[in-house]
Amino acid sequence: MEGNGQRELVEALTGLRKAHGKAVNINGNNALGATPHTIHDMGVGHVPEDREKDGVVGQYSIADNMVLNRFDEPEFSSKGIRNRRAVNELADALVEEYDVRTPSIQTTAQSLSGGNKQKVVIARELAANPSLLIASQPTRGVDVGSIEFIHSQIVRARDEGAGVLLVSAELDEVMGLSDRILVMYDGRIVAEIDAHDADRNRIGRLMAGGEDSAAAASA
Repeated sequence: MEGNGQRELVEALTGLRKAHGKAVNINGNNALGATPHTIHDMGVGHVPEDREKDGVVGQYSIADNMVLNRFDEPEFSSKGIRNRRAVNELADALVEEYDVRTPSIQTTAQSLSGGNKQKVVIARELAANPSLLIASQPTRGVDVGSIEFIHSQIVRARDEGAGVLLVSAELDEVMGLSDRILVMYDGRIVAEIDAHDADRNRIGRLMAGGEDSAAAASA
């Protein structure tokens, strides 16, 4: 159930929101107060909740969107000069691998359908081989075919060793993809459930503040 702190948690973990506390440990590094770019360099991929606002730059080409978080790496630039060939080669490979439907990698991202924009975001984040993938509402507003493909890429990342934090308002998506389910209520995690033992009714009660939510939230 949205509005219980999931968005704020993701923003704090990815550097989009100022976090308060002692530490956010990512791969042995304290990410508390770090910028989004620094957190990316720590091995974190981020599929944001709002792809239009935070996922792509609509006026940029698909090729440029594929390196938004890697533009300063030696492979793609040197002394402030973009290596256009390397950028285009990466974009060509990712468009094919992730089945992005577009006439050209030079097409602007704003011309793509919602599902294809999301594929661009997924492709960009997974191309960096993250050790942690944070995916927030990854299939919101996309067609059924794209949903299936995005799910398969998330599972593939998990199978290849990445930790995955999936945040979704779709309970079927959470139950179908997750190994563990954490329920948030009133800004706190109130329950941790093994996916094999997950019960829809209990999760529903927890999301609404029932069962042990009140006790956990006051702890």
